[in-house]
Amino acid sequence: MPTNEKELNCYLFDQLSLIEEITEVATEEKAERTLQILAKKKKQIERKLYQQPPLKNE
Repeated sequence: MPTNEKELNCYLFDQLSLIEEITEVATEEKAERTLQILAKKKKQIERKLYQQPPLKNE
């Protein structure tokens, strides 16, 4: 479990990278349902990553 906001953000960026790589394959294979789920997951991750206000003010 991440212990601070910076560590959490790194974890979320890693998740976004995985989503982008899987999206490339799903696009090549024309897997529409998979692309829909990946888009939904990407929005969820971005919502956490770019939350306002941030977890802590520095």
